[in-house]
Amino acid sequence: MKEQTLVLIKPDGLKKSLTGNILTRLSETKLDIVGTKIVQVSKELAEAHYCHLKDKPFFPELIHYIMGDYHKKKVMALVYWGEDAIGKVRSICGETNPEKADSVSIRGAYGRITTNGVYENVIHASENSKEAEREIKLWFQPDEIIISNIYPTEEIEKTIKARRWK
Repeated sequence: MKEQTLVLIKPDGLKKSLTGNILTRLSETKLDIVGTKIVQVSKELAEAHYCHLKDKPFFPELIHYIMGDYHKKKVMALVYWGEDAIGKVRSICGETNPEKADSVSIRGAYGRITTNGVYENVIHASENSKEAEREIKLWFQPDEIIISNIYPTEEIEKTIKARRWK
């Protein structure tokens, strides 16, 4: 079944210049990248992304981490699409805990656990199709994804102020 998944190259991955290595590993999946952008993560986006962990003692550190307070203040967000996208991406990423992840996985090769217990695991991958939909809708607008029918959309008319190139 063709599906989509959100992948985030986290601030520590960008700080350590691992983007090329990570994208090369992800290319092994033979999936299509259908959306990509660099995001400066707001506190609101960080808290919405990790809302399921809000009761955990490490939640505040996690929010600071994804916002880039310890590394670069940016994240690379990507949407991968294709056959078994979630399973393929998660397999290459490895376990969330970098100490338990296979050493040939992305997290096993590049991740670490801080003294505060935060998993600096350089990458995020959606856990399942429900989470993928929730996360993709948080990080991307429909027009930012080249396959427009991955989720239902509607057209709206709105007036906005925007910057443009001179």
